[in-house]
Amino acid sequence: MCELLGMSANVPTDIVFSLSGLIQRGGYTGPHKDGWGITFYEGLGYRTFKDHQSSYHSPVARFVQSYPIKSEVIVAHIRQANRGNVSLVNTHPFTRELWGKYWTYAHNGQLQGYRNLKTGNYRPVGETDSEWAFCWILQQLSIKYPKRPSNWPAVFRFIASLAGELRKKGVFNMLLSDGQFVMAYCSTQLHWITRRAPFGMAKLLDQDVEIDFQQHTHPDDVVSMIATQPLTGNEDWQRIEPGCYELFHLGERIV
Repeated sequence: MCELLGMSANVPTDIVFSLSGLIQRGGYTGPHKDGWGITFYEGLGYRTFKDHQSSYHSPVARFVQSYPIKSEVIVAHIRQANRGNVSLVNTHPFTRELWGKYWTYAHNGQLQGYRNLKTGNYRPVGETDSEWAFCWILQQLSIKYPKRPSNWPAVFRFIASLAGELRKKGVFNMLLSDGQFVMAYCSTQLHWITRRAPFGMAKLLDQDVEIDFQQHTHPDDVVSMIATQPLTGNEDWQRIEPGCYELFHLGERIV
């Protein structure tokens, strides 16, 4: 299966430390060697970097690690292919526009019977069940909310109900963001942690790297990380219960 990584912060923050741990799992400490990608939001815009090579061997990954882009919302993914060939078009995250917002999505799992889902105007470009499910979610949102909604927690509750329907078709762990909120839906495995003052030390599980966050943060900073499996061994990661979701905004868990 693939692995997910997401971030929500109240100030522009780089993800180099956590990304370094995830990259190790993409073909070195883990089997997720079939591509990787990351999306950084910057205001209403976004930057996405993808490579169909494993993250551990990817020149693009090395570039991103050496270029610490700061963002309040980040979605990343390392792939272990089960639907669709190893190619750029099948590499997560996927991004589409809805209500004048760019929505970014990444999925861990495998679905059965997904081709019966009606995607309407949101047509998959690649061959994955993941992208097909994303298009279906967007189509269902456009039907329920013909105009741009204002009650965003209610929107994400509806998305959680859609994720529950997809979970009936297999494994559906998901990260989804509109550039402001970050939603994490758990089918089997997903964890999160919020870091705030007083900041301390953190050490990666997949690499002999340690960081003192106090040297890189301000007292009012709040940063939440979401990952398939905890990235550090000396911090208290929280597990999301299967069938449940968490919603983050400006670093804070709000659901």
